[in-house]
Amino acid sequence: MAKRDYYEVLGVEKTADQDAIKKAYRKLAVKYHPDRNPGDKAAEEKFKEATEAYEVLSDEKKRPLYDQYGFAGLDGMGGPGAGGAQYSHAFHDFSDLFGGAGGGFSDIFDSIFGGGFGGGSSRSARGGATAGSSLRYDLHIQFKDAVYGTSADIHFKHNEQCSECKGTGGAPGSSKKTCPTCGGVGQIRQGSGFFTIQQTCPTCRGKGTIIDKPCSACRGTGIQEKSKQMSLKIPAGVDNGKRIVIRGQGDAGENGGPAGDLIVVLHVEDHPYFERDGQDLYCAVPVSLAQAALGCDITIKSLDDKKLTIKVPEGTANGKLLRIKGEGVPVSGSSRKGDLYVKIIVQVPSKLSSKQKEILKQYLELENPPKEPQLINLSKLGE
Repeated sequence: MAKRDYYEVLGVEKTADQDAIKKAYRKLAVKYHPDRNPGDKAAEEKFKEATEAYEVLSDEKKRPLYDQYGFAGLDGMGGPGAGGAQYSHAFHDFSDLFGGAGGGFSDIFDSIFGGGFGGGSSRSARGGATAGSSLRYDLHIQFKDAVYGTSADIHFKHNEQCSECKGTGGAPGSSKKTCPTCGGVGQIRQGSGFFTIQQTCPTCRGKGTIIDKPCSACRGTGIQEKSKQMSLKIPAGVDNGKRIVIRGQGDAGENGGPAGDLIVVLHVEDHPYFERDGQDLYCAVPVSLAQAALGCDITIKSLDDKKLTIKVPEGTANGKLLRIKGEGVPVSGSSRKGDLYVKIIVQVPSKLSSKQKEILKQYLELENPPKEPQLINLSKLGE
């Protein structure tokens, strides 16, 4: 099968710089590495193809030759494509690609995936305790509940220790035996020629041992997926994107390892009348032209449905903000609250009765505004 163009393999343009090439390869390497795709030959081939492409395009000597002559330009370079060889005799130095992770190829992926790629010690690869995964739960709440606090029932699924085998993975009377595939190491090597990959053993899943009589309830995994419901207290004053961590409610760990956490991410719905800025609340209230000019008292409902009386001063301009202290968002861990700001919207009537027109004409005559008013500095409008 003809090889694909290396730039096409990495999904970058021929003008891509080294940072773009590194980023593209890293994304593919993480996605297709065999240890994340055990037994998936297609993923393994894509991983090899991406590695070959990166080895050439990241080399300051090989890339110009490839750009000018294609695969033929690599003949005699000892690199991919040379004389039909699929991989070079020496690994490319990938340490800079993944932030200086160790000195070897397997060390790089150890730093990405948390161990199990290299030949060093790994607790999970030798059957040691491993922590369970943390889970995310997205919870949508009302604006008012975010401000004043509430409680919510959440339903989720997570992996728990098997109730039948108590997490051992074995049926009654079973015992552990050395894995015949990896010989108890927990790792196997795959590859051809000079390119080999050390990955987690698919038979024992890196534990180094197998159970001769697996538990029928969990099929030897020691864990079961179960549904759970719990009541969550949401404190007053939380904002959109707030994360509430519930310890130990994620997936169960293996071999006695601790369970992960449940991370609840709050999504606050918009309110039709109120907005929030930190600990302060904002709303807008319309008043008539006469009310703004003469001043008045108006009554509004706060976010928690209290009736609040506001004094609109005489001569209030459109857009004026009036502050009501202590009617905003509660401050976490304190009895203090933010403030409520009410924006005054002066409504100019679009239709007038004959009587209204007559009164306004009389007022206009008394006011006697200049026919050629002086321009106003825009920067001083907010003063």
